[in-house]
Amino acid sequence: MTTMHITYEGNNKATLFHEDSGVTVFTDAPKDIGGDGSSFSPTDLIAAALASCIGTTMGMFGARHEVDLSGLQIDVSKEMSKDTPRRIIRIPVTIRIPSGRIPNDQRELFERVAHTCPVTKSLHPDIEVPVEFIYEN
Repeated sequence: MTTMHITYEGNNKATLFHEDSGVTVFTDAPKDIGGDGSSFSPTDLIAAALASCIGTTMGMFGARHEVDLSGLQIDVSKEMSKDTPRRIIRIPVTIRIPSGRIPNDQRELFERVAHTCPVTKSLHPDIEVPVEFIYEN
């Protein structure tokens, strides 16, 4: 089990400490609800975690099949509900795969793998997660 320690610092900010790695991360509330935009918001971290998880899952799968996905790039954004309760309703993801990395006959397999990362499986089913794959030339 991984343990993290979070301290609310006031002024809409928190400090997150990851016990296993010793890494510290900071969050701030989004500007539209009173934060100053100085860091990721907690919901930004969810979207970033999703993108990172997809990339890592694809990379690990690729390594097992001798496909190097170094240079793979993922863009992610999040859309919040306009009504109450405030929550994430959509997380669009765009994955850019460097030219020649995934053989044409394996693309469908890698795309299925992208949809199986643990963060994807942990999100509420009401959250839309459209994923676009762009194979660069």
